[in-house]
Amino acid sequence: MPGTIYYSRIDSPVGPLLLAISDRGLVALEFDRGNIPAGWVESAGKTAPYASQLEEYFSGRRRCFDLPLDLRGTDFQKRCWRELLKIPYGQTRSYADIARAIGNPSAVRAVGLANGQNPIAIVVPCHRVIGSDGSLTGYGGGLETKRKLLELEGALSASFV
Repeated sequence: MPGTIYYSRIDSPVGPLLLAISDRGLVALEFDRGNIPAGWVESAGKTAPYASQLEEYFSGRRRCFDLPLDLRGTDFQKRCWRELLKIPYGQTRSYADIARAIGNPSAVRAVGLANGQNPIAIVVPCHRVIGSDGSLTGYGGGLETKRKLLELEGALSASFV
């Protein structure tokens, strides 16, 4: 069935996650708030390879995901999200760093908005983006979740404590 989105729910150290895939790759990884879009089909079997890599990540055995992605957004959003994919495990970048990297240094706020619309949490690592002053800034899963993810990756310095 072309166009079908398959989903499953998985438990994680940062709370329940909703995982969704298309025939092209991962479409969504969200903090599960109980909302399932109409037409999505539940299938733990189809999402199993994705869930397995997430389990490896949370247990500290995986630092890089090698999952196909089906990024859905505006061209600008996708440029931002692709730049996020370049941030190495255990490192952070500022919104200004991302804006410069995509060739639009004045687009810091737009980068922040694109980050906020990232449909693939953790795998497209928007949690690795921090304020220019080194502060933890907004995150769809909440600042405590962002802190936990950065701690898991060893990316927190004394300035975050």
